[in-house]
Amino acid sequence: MEYVSKKRLGFKDGAVAALPIVIGYIPAAMAFGLLAKSIQVSLTDTFLFSVMVFAGASQYMALNLIAVGAAAGEIIVATFLLNLRHALMSASLAARLEVQKKSLLPLIAFGVTDEAFSVAATREERPTMPFMFALEGVSYSAWVGGSVLGYLVGSALPASVRASMGIALYAMFVAILVPEMKKSVYVAGLALGSGLINAVLSYFKWLPSGWNMVAATVLVAAAGAFFIKDEKEVGEQEEEVAA
Repeated sequence: MEYVSKKRLGFKDGAVAALPIVIGYIPAAMAFGLLAKSIQVSLTDTFLFSVMVFAGASQYMALNLIAVGAAAGEIIVATFLLNLRHALMSASLAARLEVQKKSLLPLIAFGVTDEAFSVAATREERPTMPFMFALEGVSYSAWVGGSVLGYLVGSALPASVRASMGIALYAMFVAILVPEMKKSVYVAGLALGSGLINAVLSYFKWLPSGWNMVAATVLVAAAGAFFIKDEKEVGEQEEEVAA
């Protein structure tokens, strides 16, 4: 991706960019808090769960494993496999960031989620550390606060509202992805391809379920690096010819 140098993203830009994520995180986090309460996880543990893990899909999966009595080792391995994609996201962002202090990169890496990565990676401007701290900090606060709020007041909500909370996280993924799919045929192809790969692997059960998403992520990330690079090179060649 070629960055626009006219504007340098700051803390305020990151906070504003986080608002759509907050709108999606609060109901999804409330659903997590409500589910945690329903399987007898304490309020303190629910709070620490979101503070220390901060990964919606992994937290939901862990709750399911806890509910069926899975051992701690199984939960740790399963969430590790599910979160491997964050290593790729963090490495990609680290290469694009304007880095002032490398010692702060692990802190930014902790705050990388699917949504934060999507917002930062699709900006035309080059992301900066203040931008990422604001983007991730606001999102993190919304997730932790929503988890506690869901635990405390979720049971008082109507049943229809509680049922709808479970799809909030997926609806947010769609809201972030669809605009980018409209802009680029490569992004659309990669998004559909990742779903297809995961569906095929899940159907034939060639791999343990936790590895399906990892395999799809690695394959599509590699394809994205190849095709998006080619798209940029084609654009540069066209500009050279026009000049």
